[in-house]
Amino acid sequence: MKKLTTKKLIQYMQDRTDEPLKHDAKSLANACNTVSAELNHDNALDMLKLLCFNDAIHGLHTHSYSFQTATGREIIHKIQQEYYEYKDC
Repeated sequence: MKKLTTKKLIQYMQDRTDEPLKHDAKSLANACNTVSAELNHDNALDMLKLLCFNDAIHGLHTHSYSFQTATGREIIHKIQQEYYEYKDC
């Protein structure tokens, strides 16, 4: 599995958007790594793309006709829960 480091997360966000990162990068990277591992997905960066940019993860069937599926919404919810657990520690 390709883990997402804090440095990779910050660099990706800078490359993808001009908006400043308002969330804790370390907690966000940890949350993406945790959920990716739970789902046996090989790339934690895909979790970040889903959460922040609504990019589809085809292997996990997160979208249908460009709309989020129940699976996609559940994955986003899991990432959010993990983020706040890491952030509050």
